[in-house]
Parts: sequence; structure tokens; C-alpha cells
Amino acid sequence: MGVSQNELRVSIIQHPPVYMNLEASIDKASTLIGKASSAGSRVIVFPETWLPGYPVWLDSSPHVALWGNEPTKKLYRALVNNSLTIPGPYFERLMKIAGDNKVYVVMGCHELVGNTLFNTMLYLKPDGETYSLHRKLMPTFTEKLIWGMADGSTLSAVETEFGNMGGLICWEHWMPFGRAAMHEQKEVLHIAQWPAVKDLHQLASRHYAFEGQCFVAAAGTVLTKKDVLSGFDSLKDPDPCAREVLAAIEGEEDEMLQNGGSSFIRPDSNYVTEPLFEKCEIITASLDLQEIVEGHLLMDTAGHYSRPDIFELKVNTKAQKNICSTHN
Repeated sequence: MGVSQNELRVSIIQHPPVYMNLEASIDKASTLIGKASSAGSRVIVFPETWLPGYPVWLDSSPHVALWGNEPTKKLYRALVNNSLTIPGPYFERLMKIAGDNKVYVVMGCHELVGNTLFNTMLYLKPDGETYSLHRKLMPTFTEKLIWGMADGSTLSAVETEFGNMGGLICWEHWMPFGRAAMHEQKEVLHIAQWPAVKDLHQLASRHYAFEGQCFVAAAGTVLTKKDVLSGFDSLKDPDPCAREVLAAIEGEEDEMLQNGGSSFIRPDSNYVTEPLFEKCEIITASLDLQEIVEGHLLMDTAGHYSRPDIFELKVNTKAQKNICSTHN
């Protein structure tokens, strides 16, 4: 039996990266993308900053926020040296992987722009040549130690042959105006990237699905302390001073720092696939996009359930720069 043109097959990668090792993580991503593509998925989703790993030390290692802390500075150096630059050879390789498999790849990464790191969601397209991205608007709590705040120029959905695909990163899902800006773009598939999709994050993801009347892929990573240390040790020249920060994370090596929880959610807020915890798997679902049509009978926050005569939102999508060159 053939696949309906209204059916979209999507996979979430819940495996950990090779922590802090950009090159090895891209090697691993290539293998995982190949497996998901072979299973018929057209969209393959990775969690928040999967390249080269979410900075778990910010909340679980002591002394990282102390001014002038030498191990923290060394670890930050290692992170910057293993972050993605666009353009750049690792980025080009990711583009080729998407093109070779003829799939959309949604990748969470640390992106180095100038001298500042951003938390970025990359949309790599099946042609292997074009892409789009979204940068996290507001780093959360301790994340402000390493990431900059993005502007509104990347708050946009991606046009695809199956409809618009968009996404938000972690606590952006509690920014009402951010949600409204994305709902206006009529997503059929929304990517919700999280470090792990714990109960509170499930709540936000399910709420988003109903409010936006779209399918949501809520993506989280499974990561242990052993994954963190072994990934860092795989670097060509791991700095022992930087390693102190990771080794000081509380718990034994089998301590679960991120427990996955990835799921697919229908426009009515019910699960297509229940959250999966503590297992390294590729989670795949077939989404019936006609369910979105049915849901709009009840709810269309960008249409018949809006009140533009009362409410108005202005979104500044202009890229912000400190210095703009002018020519006479």
C-alpha cells in the first residue's frame, strides 16, 4: 500500500552526541540520519544543541559561575572550538548529509557568529544546498553565561512541499508573543527542541500543539555523566583543567543527566507516540496532516479565533547590528 500524500513520516533522534566533539558527533549524526532515512522518514529532528551537546555543567557542576574560574574558561574554549560556523567545513558536511539522504534535517547546535555563541536550530533541506535557521531569542537563567540573545530576523517558518515547518527552542515556548508570531505562519509541523522533555516541557509542547493546531515533534536527548566524560576524552587534545568542570558534576558515571522524553503530539494535544524516557532510540511517527484541517473547525488562533480588532502584535524581523557601514 502506498503512502498517502497527506501522511508525513518524521523521526526524532534521542541518542546522545559524542559530547563536546563536533567532528565525531557529525559522524554519528550521519549514521543516524541514514537509518531514519532508510526507514522512510522525510524529516529527521535532533534535540537542542545536540552539536556538540547541551551544556549540562551550567546547572550541575559547582563554581562554574565564579568570576575568573579557570576550568570554566578552558571548557568554554573547548566548546567554542567545537561549535558550528556558517559557512564552514562542518556545516557543509551536514548539508551534504541531508542532500545525500534527500531529507529535511532539523539540527540543534551551538553556532559561533563572530565571537558570540548562539543556541541555533538549523533546517537543512533535501537539495543539500539550501537551509534556514532560528536562533534562540532568550537564553534561560544560567544559559546567559554562554549564549547571546538573538534578534527577530530568524523567527520564521520554512516552506516545504508538505506545508510550513517551524520551531522554537526550550523556554521560548513560554513566550506568548513568540508563539503568536509562529502561529501566524501556519505551521503544520512544529519542532520543539529541549535538552530533555520532562513533564513541564511535555505540558508546553502539548499546549503548543492545540493552540497552534499543528503536529509537534518534542525532541530531547538521553545523556549520562559517562557520555559526557567519554565524549570529552575523545577530543584530540582534551584539556584536563576543562575536564574538572565535567568531572565535578554530581553523581556517579551512570547518573542520567538528560532522560529523553521525546514524543509526537497531535493538534488535539493527544500523543501520537507517548514520551520515551531513558532509551537511546530513533522515534518515528507517521502524521496524518488532514487532522489539522479537522482541528481548525474548533481553533484557529491566526484566523477565526483571533480578534485583530482588539489585539495587535508587531514583530521586528530586522537583523540588529552594532555598527552599520554607510557610504556617501
